[in-house]
Amino acid sequence: MAARAGGHSQAAMNGMKEKVLTLDTMNPCVRRVEYAVRGPIVLRALELEQDLRQGVKKPFTEIIHANLGDAQAMGQKTITFFRQVLALCVHPDLLNSPHFPEDTKRRAERILQACGGHSLGAYTFSAGIRLFREDVAQYIEQRDGGIPSDPNNIFLSTGASDAIMTVLKLLVAGEGRSRTGVLIPIPQYPLYSAVLAEFNAVQVDYYLDEDRAWALDIAELQRALHEARGHCTPRALCIINPGNPTGQVQTRECIEAVIRFAFEERLFLLADEVYQDNVYADGSRFHSFKKVLMEMGPPYSTQQELASFHSISKGYMGECGFRGGYVEVVNMDPKVQQQMQKLMSVRLCPPVPGQAVLSMVVSPPAPSDPSFEQFQAERQAVLAELAAKAKLTEQVFNEAPGIRCNPVQGAMYSFPRVQLPARAVQRAQELGLAPDMFFCLRLLEETGICVVPGSGFGQREGTYHFRMTILPPMEKLRPLLEKLSQFHAKFTRDFS
Repeated sequence: MAARAGGHSQAAMNGMKEKVLTLDTMNPCVRRVEYAVRGPIVLRALELEQDLRQGVKKPFTEIIHANLGDAQAMGQKTITFFRQVLALCVHPDLLNSPHFPEDTKRRAERILQACGGHSLGAYTFSAGIRLFREDVAQYIEQRDGGIPSDPNNIFLSTGASDAIMTVLKLLVAGEGRSRTGVLIPIPQYPLYSAVLAEFNAVQVDYYLDEDRAWALDIAELQRALHEARGHCTPRALCIINPGNPTGQVQTRECIEAVIRFAFEERLFLLADEVYQDNVYADGSRFHSFKKVLMEMGPPYSTQQELASFHSISKGYMGECGFRGGYVEVVNMDPKVQQQMQKLMSVRLCPPVPGQAVLSMVVSPPAPSDPSFEQFQAERQAVLAELAAKAKLTEQVFNEAPGIRCNPVQGAMYSFPRVQLPARAVQRAQELGLAPDMFFCLRLLEETGICVVPGSGFGQREGTYHFRMTILPPMEKLRPLLEKLSQFHAKFTRDFS
């Protein structure tokens, strides 16, 4: 105590006070949070960009951000219909302009009529504007072949991430062996590991099978669940379909097996389906968990709890910055659903422009509308190019010695496996780095290419990967892939 009092006196003599909030006194759960896609390697990329702006000479002239699924940042064109309607909503005086198609004006007026004060600047109901939730429900019904969807079970959100955090917050409880465990795929999207760390829940890893194109194996789910029950209480199972970072698309048979497993083991299902428009491989098809669940019939359709998520950030839209998304809950306890509503009300409401864009995404122009033809052409062009880029990525990487890439069946990323020489692994360990982080840092410093090491997503011990988006324009993607492959060959020679 005397030493501490002396410390206080010394601080007072220096005119300093101890800060109330320090690394020692802050929430320890926050300190444990890591988010690889915006982690140390991205911070280093930003430093290098600053150096380039200041004229510092580097072996490259620009940083290529292949680390994020940010379509428009990578040059993807916006969908004209969405932006025209949004412009009219933001500046209603344009409704008198002859330069906008009549259907965009009708859509803007419909959106504004649903807003408080007929303005996007007004707060909305915490779960989102009712009209837009009805649009989402109608979209889900059409997507799932007429299976009913209730707008009261739909909550709009600040991107899918916000909805995922809300549902996980409802699930997390307990201490010690009663702490909530959540099964997540490995490799995973680091949102899940970050949120579970923040909420002090237990991350339960189940591994996807890389040798079978990242397939999900029920036996592996059983292994993970059995081992976890020794130290926590698993209550939820997360599925990412199509996969991020792995790009696999689940078969209907697999989804049925997962639903049966969750039902038998009393696990709440979280279906992350934000890439449902991004399916490229021949023979692959998106099946929603909601549709499969309902078609399986009782007791699954009437009892299995499910939350499914979608977003405007991905697909063919790529409207990341507007932060729009939704969650549909199925078979949730009505009293818990009320608590979910209360929790969302604390954050007032999702961004209204994002809600408006979501309403357009789920209710695009009809064939009779003047904007339909252009909308369809733009949508198909984006998806066709993404499919071509997925195929090209797999092809180029698999032609490179020491790199193996599974088919990119869907989503927006490749997750190739790279062989790293023993000397490189040893050097990484000496530097206190994961071997694939060491590889990715060297790649960044020598070429300006920014990708994310597989260790940030999780991977089997002794294997090394990186995640790279397939979003760069086609004329830039092939040189990028070839440059990366050439760097791997050089890296291998340097450490052999």
